Amino acid sequence: MTNQTNGLRAIKRALISVSDKTGLVEFAQELKRFGVEILSTGGTAKILREAGIDVRDVSEVTGFPEMMDGRIKTLHPKIHGALLGLRDKPEHVTAMREHGIEPIDMVVINLYPFEETIYREGTTLDEAIEQIDIGGPAMIRSAAKNFRDVAVAISPAIYSEIVDDMQQFAGAITMATRRRLAWAAFRRTAEYDLRISSYLGSRLRLAGERSSQNVPVGGSFQGIYAEQDLKLEKIRDLRYGENPHQLAALFEFAPPVHFEERFGVAHGKLLSGKEMSFNNYVDADAAWQLVCEVKGTACAIIKHTNAAGCAVGESCEGAYRRALATDPISAFGGIVAFNKPVDQAAARAVIEIFTEVVIAPGFDEEALKVLQEKKNLRVLSIGWSDPNTNDESLDYKRISGGMLIQTPDTTIITAKNLRTVSRRAPSDKEIDDLLFAWTVCKHTKSNAIVYARDQQTVGVGAGQMSRVDSVKIGAMRAQLPIEGSVLASDAFFPFRDGIDEAAKHGITAVIQPGGSVRDEEVIAAADEHNLAMVFTGIRHFKH
Repeated sequence: MTNQTNGLRAIKRALISVSDKTGLVEFAQELKRFGVEILSTGGTAKILREAGIDVRDVSEVTGFPEMMDGRIKTLHPKIHGALLGLRDKPEHVTAMREHGIEPIDMVVINLYPFEETIYREGTTLDEAIEQIDIGGPAMIRSAAKNFRDVAVAISPAIYSEIVDDMQQFAGAITMATRRRLAWAAFRRTAEYDLRISSYLGSRLRLAGERSSQNVPVGGSFQGIYAEQDLKLEKIRDLRYGENPHQLAALFEFAPPVHFEERFGVAHGKLLSGKEMSFNNYVDADAAWQLVCEVKGTACAIIKHTNAAGCAVGESCEGAYRRALATDPISAFGGIVAFNKPVDQAAARAVIEIFTEVVIAPGFDEEALKVLQEKKNLRVLSIGWSDPNTNDESLDYKRISGGMLIQTPDTTIITAKNLRTVSRRAPSDKEIDDLLFAWTVCKHTKSNAIVYARDQQTVGVGAGQMSRVDSVKIGAMRAQLPIEGSVLASDAFFPFRDGIDEAAKHGITAVIQPGGSVRDEEVIAAADEHNLAMVFTGIRHFKH
């Protein structure tokens, strides 16, 4: 039955060749009820025959047997001519008749399980390559290109939609459905090829090789290639975006290689409380990335991606109370992150004030019971991961009309990296506090200034247009005594005024990158105030 007016196309002959056999027999039985002739190959044909469904082998149609371990079976003019031939074009119809090409009205194909193979631990490159489908994508694209005459089903999830159409329209499929199926088909082949490209690219990079078509940009930049494969898969819709009038969803980066577990905030398990919002995820990620870099049992409290407080303690409870003491007012409604599993004592401390989210590598049973007393408190458990070990990760920032891509800021400064530039060298204790302040400063919006003492933040100045203003704001907002603390600056001091201002509050040492044309002036200011000053040689702007 063909009706040009209403766009209906009856299905008389279908080619079925699938790797995923879900719902295969039931779908084929439905097709048979409408008198559809079924062509098939290999394992698919075997399963259909065992179910009592009459099947015609593709090799019978082409006159060629399957060969080369099944690599060659459908790549033949009698298959692709049957898919690509236009039924309403006389020259095509004549050519099909002259060469004995019988039209195929539908292809049912899902591709070799390449993704499943590369995600399996221990998969070799040769094993992955054998799961790259060639004939399947070719037939899918042929059918999708000729969607007016040929329907294409690329997933068992589509079977019911096809059957519904055929039941409603006496074995025919509407043009609207064909268009949707064609769109899904091209999307699937594009995703499939992208996954193959990403996998092979990652293997080349891991092997230290370089494609002649894909040379790293910028000379010394390693790991940022001229072309980037970015595949996102939706995890869930969110209630709204940054503001209630904005729509939002959470996506994950589809990994190009095997990962036994998915790490990071996007894959955190919500154990209790309301759904995570857009802003919850943004702040939770900032909290998690900070606390993961702090040595010892640590807690960070984040508001609007900046630290309201961060501290190390002998226990999670102790770390939390010390972090809270930095700025208990700003901590209200904040995000709390721990780098160690949370116990009952820490949980009871957290619920003393209103908190949006608490994040940790885990929660013991009693701690979870306590946190669940607050019905709206989101409790997020995240498998532990070192944020500095993923060599494949890149940092993306969208701008209007494009995307900025950079390698992540994973540089860790230790005592041996510090260069003392002042007359007075810092004590061992000062070095420990300087490195702690430096870590917090790295995760604070520029221009960033952090005061710290005894592995505890004392004051934070963030996101100011002037560095000296950040120095002033950090001191102004301090709830703890600043005297005896150290100061970290995410970038160099352009003038000595920042040092002079900080010295008024009794700091003892400064850590900064150095590199200003006025470094000598700034160092002289430190010496005048008897401050120890160390240079890191690296800055940590965060925009």
